Amino acid sequence: MKKTELYLREDLAEQWQDQNIFSLVQQQQGEEFRNKEGRRTLRFNLAGKSYFLKVHQGVGWLEIIKNLMQLRAPVISAKNEWLAINFLNKHQIDTMSVAAYGEQGINPAKKVSFLVTDELIDTMSLEYLGRQWQQSPPTFTTKITLIHKLATIAKVMHENGMNHRDFYLCHFLFDKSFVDNNTINESTRLFLIDLHRAQIRHKTPERWIVKDLGGLYFSAMDVPMSQRDLFRFITTYSGLPLREALTKQKVFWLKVDKRAAKMCDK
Repeated sequence: MKKTELYLREDLAEQWQDQNIFSLVQQQQGEEFRNKEGRRTLRFNLAGKSYFLKVHQGVGWLEIIKNLMQLRAPVISAKNEWLAINFLNKHQIDTMSVAAYGEQGINPAKKVSFLVTDELIDTMSLEYLGRQWQQSPPTFTTKITLIHKLATIAKVMHENGMNHRDFYLCHFLFDKSFVDNNTINESTRLFLIDLHRAQIRHKTPERWIVKDLGGLYFSAMDVPMSQRDLFRFITTYSGLPLREALTKQKVFWLKVDKRAAKMCDK
């Protein structure tokens, strides 16, 4: 007998009632964004709403062994993302809204799983915004507000045991309406996405924190920033006065800088 987990929000439960959900999602058609290594991602429309679907169809033992030999945690199902979304919701960090989730099977190499989320409509990535700022710099208030928001998200996530593993500006989305006046304020929501590789533990190991922060710094290197902007991030993230943070955590922040520099050399 197969072990099965299944969650359907009311809207999809109504649309998909009396159907084999696992067969249905594997056959679902739409605008496909990825289809390799046992993972398929697409956008589809149903009853006037737009959704994103990620289907994991079993990566096989070869892929699992390869990841383990490279000291990487293999992603074998959609459960990683399901748990990460629940974590972020619990800690009041904006992210995707889950419409459906399911996992079937015990064998890790053959598990079938899926995640359906609402499409985040009329949003754009911070990576794109950063490129825009090269031609149209933001106001001082906008810049420090965004730095504070990013540092706070990272701080809350890491202090509560989660690391992202793909923590780049392109995985933060925000409402495009703010682009019109080139202003971000305290009410602007930042949605953290692409959580399939996220890890959750009782305590986040330092090396994974360094990887996250180094990745974020690397992805922001083309954004017009001053040394003071970096110091503002450090102050918010550490929760310490700048002088104290740079004294007590000097080695840690040098590791972050080294990680970002290493990514530049690749």
